[in-house]
Amino acid sequence: MTIAEESTAWPGVSRPTYLGGLGFGFKWNMGWMHDFLQYMSLDPIYRRFHHGNITFSLIYAFQENFILVLSHDEVVHGKRSLLSKMPGDEWQKFANLRMLFAWMYGHPGKKLLFMGGEFGQWHEWNHDQSLDWYLTQLPRHDGLRRLVQHLNYTYKNEPALWDQDDRYEGFEWIDLHDAENSVVSFLRRSRQGEIVVFVVAATPVVRHDYRLGVPRAGFYREIINTDAETYGGSNVGNYGGVQSENTPWMAREHSILIHLPPLATVAFKLDR
Repeated sequence: MTIAEESTAWPGVSRPTYLGGLGFGFKWNMGWMHDFLQYMSLDPIYRRFHHGNITFSLIYAFQENFILVLSHDEVVHGKRSLLSKMPGDEWQKFANLRMLFAWMYGHPGKKLLFMGGEFGQWHEWNHDQSLDWYLTQLPRHDGLRRLVQHLNYTYKNEPALWDQDDRYEGFEWIDLHDAENSVVSFLRRSRQGEIVVFVVAATPVVRHDYRLGVPRAGFYREIINTDAETYGGSNVGNYGGVQSENTPWMAREHSILIHLPPLATVAFKLDR
């Protein structure tokens, strides 16, 4: 496997050489990393003015075989750890990081998370010393670790999250225009037609009865909620899932009425 850490718009980095490409297997998505980390570092009250940061990556997401990278380069040389980059008090910092991780798993592209990020290390990475493993004994850090464990399990078991990473057919916006509320929603689709709907609420506000257009009628089972109490959240959720209604919304014939937790990513799978 060869991966190009390439930050320019040079075409065909991960295209085979016999098609005129450079022949790498994957290319680091530096644009996604910069845009998302800049967005996440903002106080949520200002995020509505930077909505383009979180939608722009989908313009070019399928031009290469991308890897979404949160690497060692982002947690050294005064850049601070991932957790320290997040705004707000301690609760909000953890909520923001949980939201980012689940969002990352829903976004097209393979995933790379550097050691220490999965349990919320406060200090920058230092190659001369061990990670701060003792932090996993603290509830919020252990909750973050548990979320990453759950995301890995979900990712492995839901082909919709990976088997069309390089195809437009694997991703579809539901609503990318709700900048005022800093909410985005999209769906991932597998080659077999399985559907997972993601909703990201990037402000510390609980939004009850948020209506969302969905592609088909049925029961939408909640499979990810980064605000769950077991991860250290406030436990605002949807009681396991919601049944769709025949109420047209967002140019779709069906919709669901959901509760959006504060600073959270939620995901729903359409049960067959």
